[in-house]
Amino acid sequence: MGQRPEGEARDGEAVQLTLLHGFTPPAAPVGKAQPASRLPIARVLLDSPLPHLDRPFDYLVPAERDADARPGVRVKVRFGGQELPGFLTARLESTQTTARLVPLGKVVSPVPVLSQQVLQLAEAVAARYAGSVHDVLRVAVPPRVARVEKEFAGRSVPDAVDGQAVPKQTDSAQKDSVQADSVQPVSPQADSTPDAPDVPSEPDTASPFRRYPHGPRFLSHLAAGHSPRAVLSSLRGYGPDAWPAEIAAAVEATVRSGRGAVVVVPDQKDLARVMAALEHCLPDGTAVRLTAEDGPTPRYRSFLQLLYGDAVVAVGTRSAAYAPVANLGLVCIWDDADDLHAEQRAPYQHARDVLLLRAEAAGAGMLVASHTRSTEAQRLVESGWAAALNADRPLVRKSTPRVMSTADTFNMERDPLAARARIPHAAWKAAQDGLKRGPVLVQVARTGFSPALACQDCREPARCRHCQGPLAQSGRNALPACRWCARPEPRWHCPSCGSFRLRASTAGAGRTAEELGRAFPSVTVISSAGDHIRSEVPDTPALVVATPGAEPVAPSGYAAALLLDGTAMLSRQSLHAQEETLRRWLSAAALVRPARDGGVVVVTADDTATVGHLLRWDPAGAAERELALRRELGLPPAVRYAELTGSREGLEGFVSRLGLPERARIVGPAPVEEPPSYRGEEAGTLNGAGRWRTLCFFPYGDAPAVTAAMRAAKAALSARRTGDPVYVRVDGPDVL
Repeated sequence: MGQRPEGEARDGEAVQLTLLHGFTPPAAPVGKAQPASRLPIARVLLDSPLPHLDRPFDYLVPAERDADARPGVRVKVRFGGQELPGFLTARLESTQTTARLVPLGKVVSPVPVLSQQVLQLAEAVAARYAGSVHDVLRVAVPPRVARVEKEFAGRSVPDAVDGQAVPKQTDSAQKDSVQADSVQPVSPQADSTPDAPDVPSEPDTASPFRRYPHGPRFLSHLAAGHSPRAVLSSLRGYGPDAWPAEIAAAVEATVRSGRGAVVVVPDQKDLARVMAALEHCLPDGTAVRLTAEDGPTPRYRSFLQLLYGDAVVAVGTRSAAYAPVANLGLVCIWDDADDLHAEQRAPYQHARDVLLLRAEAAGAGMLVASHTRSTEAQRLVESGWAAALNADRPLVRKSTPRVMSTADTFNMERDPLAARARIPHAAWKAAQDGLKRGPVLVQVARTGFSPALACQDCREPARCRHCQGPLAQSGRNALPACRWCARPEPRWHCPSCGSFRLRASTAGAGRTAEELGRAFPSVTVISSAGDHIRSEVPDTPALVVATPGAEPVAPSGYAAALLLDGTAMLSRQSLHAQEETLRRWLSAAALVRPARDGGVVVVTADDTATVGHLLRWDPAGAAERELALRRELGLPPAVRYAELTGSREGLEGFVSRLGLPERARIVGPAPVEEPPSYRGEEAGTLNGAGRWRTLCFFPYGDAPAVTAAMRAAKAALSARRTGDPVYVRVDGPDVL
């Protein structure tokens, strides 16, 4: 067995020494490398998923790489006997270690793609979610495309992006609190500074923000260079005054003040609408798309345009929250309750929280806009961190459609069978009348034809014989097949009663479209679900069947909308079932014409409080009620929580290391039967041990200490390579 060179340590030993004794272990000899004459030390953050390597390491900068080794560039270095990629984060005059440093291996590209602002944001996100900076940076910085960099050859990054003189993150952001002073858009002095320009006294009355009492003043503050923060409940989903025009107006006001903006939307359909609205009010090239769906080359080109200052507005999906926009003045997120804003890889950060941290660190304004209001946004309003932008009740009644419930006493007396019918008589009548005036939207809960099957005789859910997954039917004459392993089941029989007959327990978008096509033979039926989502439909009469989030936009609005499967959505096993159902309903209802133009929305659900909030068009009241219930029960977002997954022995040892405060509440461990899809990366890593889960609830004031303890425990376990791994997810989308 060969001996290691003097002063060289294995990865695990090196980090154990660092964690236990607080110094960097000796590295390999320098050799004949001549150090740079100025700032000879390079601090490098390795591109490694190991938690115990989530810290910078010092390297020596050779003289021949002095010019290219700038903070923010991609590099390759020797570590533990192999070559690893990483980012050069800083150049220093000296190092605190007594070891001889390894020379910097290679500068992959001279482009400083990692700005100090984005690095500080990634560190804050990793600290909040008990993750590693590496995992955040793989989302923040897109992969390199060498031929795109040639288009920017010979240019230098502006100092506003490349410089290291960046304001540090405020204490309130580091402590995960939102107790900062409220910036009320109604008051010109609320966020004024001695050097700030005056707020215009005459707001723009042609702006779509005129619908909200304090909306024009919010734009005036942005145009004057201030940083107001607001939560907007948008009324309109179609037409020239729809929500994309509201976001475009806020961005335009920010650009007029000489600052940049970041806009994050859930999906490609919303991205296209926002970009179209910005093209009408901003010069060409001011705003760029930043999304992975466009491909590596367009994404990297847009990233470099922002980095070099050619564009000042970034619009994209969740990764756009890290866009290198110089002189940031506004961050905006649309529909923050959409689960597409949650990253599906560790540390599972949410785009809303990333923008909150960025707004705090950069001193920028923030706009959280949606047709509804999430409980997280309501907490920002109640804490005073953000102001609420709501339309007055007379304008709400004038701008929204008439909403009817098939479960109220009036409709139940006229149609006693409405409770058992999927499309009651009132819904059929609304569809018939609406087709005389224009298109009619039909919202269904599930995609496919029959997404869930059950035994015809005993109603037992039909399961696959191989993996116990649910059976589904893709078409009327299609064979039942497993939704998990895709195996067909031509000879299925019920294990409970022995029956060979199947029935559809739920109807998807495909089956609904087929049934409506037979009921309205002379009307065009358009389906928008699954992998065939339509972005727009004409104003001609048609039945548009869509799943939540896939509703096309009619230029003049829908004449009517039928919201089906409401009871099924409300009865889902989810902490956010009622909140999410109301969000889906309001998003669809916002696409319907106002009541004065004949717009009607019919909801088929049991008479619940959520239906009442829809009838009154009261998203703020619904969020206030839901948040009050969460506070009473001690559930998120009234508190923060972490989900720990692993073997029972591993969880017990991990929790014992944390030293949790007295106010923290531990629930579990309990066995996990069917892990959610986001835990797919953990499969097969527990050495055959059973899967268990522990929930840890803790208040916001204790959050920094708790998440820091979780990061340290993960690093220690990773360095020692002993025991079963424990996976941590902080503030997940749901407590199941």
